[in-house]
Amino acid sequence: VQLQASGGGLVQPGGSLRLSCAVSGFTLDRYYIGWFRQSPGKEREGVSCISTHDGTTYYTDSVKGRFSISTDKAKNTVYLQMNGLKPEDTAVYYCAADRSVPTVTMCRYGPVDDYWGQGTQVTVSS
Repeated sequence: VQLQASGGGLVQPGGSLRLSCAVSGFTLDRYYIGWFRQSPGKEREGVSCISTHDGTTYYTDSVKGRFSISTDKAKNTVYLQMNGLKPEDTAVYYCAADRSVPTVTMCRYGPVDDYWGQGTQVTVSS
């Protein structure tokens, strides 16, 4: 099982980025996928998670209405579209996969299977 996160960068407040999580070694439609972030001095936070079985999604309150998670099963990729970015969104973003932990639980407590991609840095600054 491998996950490859990409798409981070430097963006001004109010700008947009799309993160990609390319997965390999497993069939995407049998897993729950989540995006997490961590900034210096803060605990890891579940940002958004999705069930690739039925499309159920979860967003942490601070990103609702600004971020959108989606899947492209043909490309075995999960995306996180981030609009209206704020300085407090600055963090290293990671994607993770789990076979059985549902979306809300996964975002709140993390994956049990512990499949993680490398992080991608998102910096929101003027």
